Amino acid sequence: MLSVSTIGMIPVRRVFLSLPVLALLALAGPTMAQGGKNTPPPQEEIAPPPAVIVPYDDKLARLAEVLGSVHYLRTLCKAAGGDEWRNGMQQLLDSETGGEQQRREKLTAAFNRGYRAFASVYTDCTPAAIVAEERYRNEGATLATEITSRFGN
Repeated sequence: MLSVSTIGMIPVRRVFLSLPVLALLALAGPTMAQGGKNTPPPQEEIAPPPAVIVPYDDKLARLAEVLGSVHYLRTLCKAAGGDEWRNGMQQLLDSETGGEQQRREKLTAAFNRGYRAFASVYTDCTPAAIVAEERYRNEGATLATEITSRFGN
């Protein structure tokens, strides 16, 4: 077995603590500079295409929210054609957003917001839920008429 005496050894920490900071920087400088030569230049980030602004987007977002609300309430009250509102929203997304992902996400979020708003309030089909569904259907019809008469072809 080999016996090593540590009496005359200087701990490594003491050596580094006694060196001046400038000496360390001078030693590290060329190493850091060489590391930069091997790294590729930074990639330019590709910005997403700018969001298309459509003058009726606010009304369209409100219509999507109304569709979500009506879809929830009609499903809750087991009304006939409950899925037609979600299908109508899908048609709206397909026809209005095309490849515009930001608009699609905005309208989908509005639909979900309308759905969740009533899901947090109504857990059973009550007379108030039926009245709310009717009012929202009327608002949706009004919005659809306004949008198509003002901005439709």
